[in-house]
Amino acid sequence: MKFQLGRVRDWVAVGAIVISLGVAMGLTSMAQEKHFPQTAGVDDSKMGPYRALAQLAFAASQKGDNALAAKLARILERDWDKAEDYGGETALSKTNHALFDEIDKAMDRFITPLVAHGASAPDQAALKAAYNWYLEKLKQAD
Repeated sequence: MKFQLGRVRDWVAVGAIVISLGVAMGLTSMAQEKHFPQTAGVDDSKMGPYRALAQLAFAASQKGDNALAAKLARILERDWDKAEDYGGETALSKTNHALFDEIDKAMDRFITPLVAHGASAPDQAALKAAYNWYLEKLKQAD
């Protein structure tokens, strides 16, 4: 059995290429995701408070505290409307109306089952899908 140095070198080269590509893909995906500083677990971004309220409402619903989930969902809706619809020149409805409409619809889809089920549990699978869609839409405005 002869030692084939050329074959080993080829396998080492292929391994190095695969590792390099994996590292490059990981760095690219990390660069695309925005990271904001936080205060008390809330992103210090324009959409951070809405994201935090949605997270709290979703967590309350997951724990079975439907009344709290409904209350937090209503607070989320009112804060969103006051700041992003009627909030002056920096409101998202003024700066990017199309994105505002997308986020507003996603938020409504998320909060409607929570508010409607203050005394009972909403469909958790549909709620999770609406929650994830809403968070994705919020990322577009960060």
